[in-house]
Amino acid sequence: MNLLEIRNLSLVKDGRPLLHDISADIWQGYVHAVIGPNGAGKSTLAQTIMGLSGYRDIEGEIRFNGELINNLSVDERARLGITLVFQEPARFEGLSVPDFILAGAREKRLVLVDEALRVVGLDPNRYRSRAVDKTLSGGERKRIELASVYAMKPRLLLMDEPDSGVDIDSIQHIFTVIRELKAEGTTVLLITHSGEVLQQADHAFLLCAGQIVDKGPMDRMLDYFNGQCAPCTHVGCPDIDRK
Repeated sequence: MNLLEIRNLSLVKDGRPLLHDISADIWQGYVHAVIGPNGAGKSTLAQTIMGLSGYRDIEGEIRFNGELINNLSVDERARLGITLVFQEPARFEGLSVPDFILAGAREKRLVLVDEALRVVGLDPNRYRSRAVDKTLSGGERKRIELASVYAMKPRLLLMDEPDSGVDIDSIQHIFTVIRELKAEGTTVLLITHSGEVLQQADHAFLLCAGQIVDKGPMDRMLDYFNGQCAPCTHVGCPDIDRK
């Protein structure tokens, strides 16, 4: 069953075409990935699905659980269960860690705070009384944001470069969150330059110059990171970031 259906999606922003005639099915309960060179339109696609300002004037259709969402606001899409996690963690200075984690959760239970912190590898006894402020490192902020996503239990989670700016230990905990959410029925779409992140997915799309040029199971799509890009009509030869 398709949770998200994208049909003939095109986007022109400030006179520049960013996405062109994209069609894709995002299967419910699976982890998908979008890979491709810098400037291919990967983050743009995630922001368009979320309906951010500047990414709403589109051609084509975006359907979520069968409902056309083209004209829905970010808040309305969030209420349907769509969540976008950016490369940089959100900053809510002074908000307590429990309040931050439970802000988007349907169940406001403190026991959920402890559970979410453990999933991301943080000791509840150390972080329950802390605030989301400058005393937290970038890696801690990233994990606490992921804890809030875990508590939220979204239907569709869009993750833009989940490994950006985090250490090896943190990325393993991020992978744990992805697996836990998938087990509970969340559909995940990963935007990534990383072969390691791609390996957390079941299926992937290769984007180049705003178009999908290939798609397939994760193990085959790993060829991209070995320099085996799909044939396409791109006039240049974009550099591949093989993290």
